[in-house]
Amino acid sequence: MLYDLSNPLHKEQFKTRCNFLFQKNAIVELTEKKPKRTNQQNRYLHLILGFFAVETGNTLEFVKTEYFKKLVNPDIFIREKEDKYLGKIKILRSSADLDTSESNLSIERFRNWSSSEAGIYLAAPNEEKLLQLIEIELERNKRYL
Repeated sequence: MLYDLSNPLHKEQFKTRCNFLFQKNAIVELTEKKPKRTNQQNRYLHLILGFFAVETGNTLEFVKTEYFKKLVNPDIFIREKEDKYLGKIKILRSSADLDTSESNLSIERFRNWSSSEAGIYLAAPNEEKLLQLIEIELERNKRYL
């Protein structure tokens, strides 16, 4: 069950339920639900990654994995996991698992890096006309992405 603890009624319901389970010595799971990235953020991210891919001659998947995740945002995407046979291994987190603040941060970092290191300007989310032109360009080049 989900409770919004900013809502006074939900807060009391949560306390009651929590106390009930505590008294029962139940096995429970408690997780904080963070706001997931929005569809608009997802669309924007894929536009700028696609544009970067077209500009550099790489595939969208290569840009997303190698530049966006590993090079620019390793602290957000690279996780260590213990494997039974290999020991400690590194895995890449999915961008779908990001919350809105992580998504905003990772996109802003990529835009800054793209401009300063690769010399490629990536449109801001409010530059609708430029984003429409990028969408057209991606459509023309989709077979290469």
